Amino acid sequence: MQKLKIGVLREEKVPIDKRVPLTPLICSDLVHKYSNIEIVVQPSKIRCYSDFEYTAFGVPLQEDLSDCNVLMGVKEVPLELLIPNKKYFFFSHTIKKQSHNQQLMKTLIEKKIQMIDYETLTDKNNNRIIGFGRYAGVVGAYNGILGYGLKYDLFRIKPAQLCRDRAEMEEELKRVKLPNIKICLTGGGRVANGAIETLSALRIRKVTAEEFLSMSFREPVYCQLNPRDYVERPNDHNFDLNDFFQHPEHFVSKFGLFTKFTDLYISSHYWDPRSPKMFTEEDMQAPDFHMSVIADITCDMDGSVPTTLRASSIEKPFYGYNIKKHSEDLPFNKDTVCIMAVDNLPCELPRDASDDFGKDLTERVLPFLFSNDTDKVIERASICKEGKLTKGFEYLKDYAY
Repeated sequence: MQKLKIGVLREEKVPIDKRVPLTPLICSDLVHKYSNIEIVVQPSKIRCYSDFEYTAFGVPLQEDLSDCNVLMGVKEVPLELLIPNKKYFFFSHTIKKQSHNQQLMKTLIEKKIQMIDYETLTDKNNNRIIGFGRYAGVVGAYNGILGYGLKYDLFRIKPAQLCRDRAEMEEELKRVKLPNIKICLTGGGRVANGAIETLSALRIRKVTAEEFLSMSFREPVYCQLNPRDYVERPNDHNFDLNDFFQHPEHFVSKFGLFTKFTDLYISSHYWDPRSPKMFTEEDMQAPDFHMSVIADITCDMDGSVPTTLRASSIEKPFYGYNIKKHSEDLPFNKDTVCIMAVDNLPCELPRDASDDFGKDLTERVLPFLFSNDTDKVIERASICKEGKLTKGFEYLKDYAY
């Protein structure tokens, strides 16, 4: 069996990202499990796991990774650091023809790199098999709770980024005392499930959409909405999931009902640009519009949540949306909606997010790299190889050449 040497890259992109694709323990486990695998790590002063933690697990440090077959990172690799004819794994942010990464795409082809993007790793049914979405949801919901506490001066808890790990973050949650607010959550995937984990840590009771709209409660509650609950066909008010996935432009939003009863809205659903917006600026003018804090984990610019004017940062996660002026304002003013729209939420708990991601990578992806890829997982996820776009990504031709 051919020897395979994997190099874990130092993250070089600014702003810095402390996450890693493989933790020290996972590296050690892989080397012991597969006799033909060698793993080395590029030294780094910024990653969430220190150089010492890697060497303590017997993982050697190596600055020059040119003798590695496979190179694994998290964010985009600077163009000048890309090594020709290698196999790379990272989030390239190119598959939607992102203009800021067009030169990256061109360079990957020029250097004859095999680019395996984590975002393009799918099973036979085209379902994504790996991502940081769960921790985006975990932290996004936490930030929503944090924002609500600050807006109404109810409690002050440590920002997630200042917690060493998730265990410390959940200790902070024990200090939260919420009034009988109603929290609305949209989505049903990894992100939404992560958000529910945080709400469950707070022991917030889940209610149905019907109960949410029709009943009052003496405790905080939340409801989880799926597309059936917030969109409909305008002519017959019916819903068909396959029709919605294929032709979202045929539907209109009925989320306006929920804006009248929701205190905190957590947006964690996938949004197709052809889909209707959840609500409009006109809806916000209604005297019974009730939402005062919005945690937009999806963070789509000009997307489903019209109050998301820009992405916010980990250091300054909140800004205000002035309903009257439709413009940015101070986050905790009485007459503004507090918006949380951090677009790199998993970076706030980098150790936990990296461990979760690394386990998925080990179980769902690397076996196909280490042995015969009969399911063609790696092949299907390769955007380019040997100086050419692969068949599944030929639509990038005008962007890549």
